[in-house]
Amino acid sequence: MLIPIAAKMFTPGRIVFASLFVIAFIVLMIYSYKKDAKNNSKHYKNGAIYVAVGIITLIALLFISKFLIKG
Repeated sequence: MLIPIAAKMFTPGRIVFASLFVIAFIVLMIYSYKKDAKNNSKHYKNGAIYVAVGIITLIALLFISKFLIKG
């Protein structure tokens, strides 16, 4: 049922364009990551730990506020 709707929405040209765009985007992201990996490890030591602690703290605060508001 969804295939005929998708066939009407996307022409073959759009499908080719979207496929090439996704492939190019992924390739450029990998290239950028590899290029910046050296600098990032030098400038941002243990940065992932700080981000993870911040996310966990934010989630904990949301749960605490939910329980305090709900009573």
